[in-house]
Amino acid sequence: MEPWPAPFTVSGDFVSVEPLSMAHHDDLVEAAADGELHRLWYTSVPKPEGVKAEIARRLGLREKGTMLPFAILDKRTGSAVGMTTYMNIDAANRRLEIGSTWYRKSVQRTPLNTECKLLLLGHAFETLDCIAVEFRTHFLNQQSRRAIERLGAKLDGILRSHTILPNGTIRDTAVYSITAPEWPMVRANLEWLMAKPRH
Repeated sequence: MEPWPAPFTVSGDFVSVEPLSMAHHDDLVEAAADGELHRLWYTSVPKPEGVKAEIARRLGLREKGTMLPFAILDKRTGSAVGMTTYMNIDAANRRLEIGSTWYRKSVQRTPLNTECKLLLLGHAFETLDCIAVEFRTHFLNQQSRRAIERLGAKLDGILRSHTILPNGTIRDTAVYSITAPEWPMVRANLEWLMAKPRH
C-alpha cells in the first residue's frame, strides 16, 4: 500500500511542484552551486556533488512513509530550482511538516517560494484535510523565520538542544504551525502577497 499522502503535482503562475526523481539531478546540481548555499552552516543545502545522495536519501524516506519529496520548477525555464518536502508525516493525525526546502540563490526573494507554499498548503488543507501543518527551522536562521512568519504561521515554541548538526553544534529548533481553522486567513494573505505590485 502506498504511503499517505499519494504523490501529486501542483502548478501555479510561477512555479510547478512535482514528485522528486533522479531526472531532476542535473538541474539541482546547478541550483545547489548557485550562491554556494551549502556554506550556510545552519542550513542543510547539499553541495553540488552531494545532490545525488540527497535525492536518494529523500526517496528512501518516501519508501518508509515519513517524507514526500518534491522538486520545485521555475515555470519560466522549466528547470528545477530547488527542493521541498512534506516530512514528519503523521497520517493517523493528519499532520505534516513542510520543510527541507531550499532554492537556488537567483530565485530567492521572488514569487516562487510564496506560490510554492500556497500550493502545498492548499493541497494539505483542502485535499488531505490536514488538521495542522508545521514549519521548523534553526533558531538562528532569521531569514527562514521571517519567511515562515510572513506566511502567517505562528510560533509554537523552541525545542532547545533539539538536534546535533554535522559541524557538531547543537540546534535549537523554532517550531511554527498553521492550523486548519487558520487556513482561510492564511490563504487570503498569501493570495494578496502574490497579487500585490512588485517594484
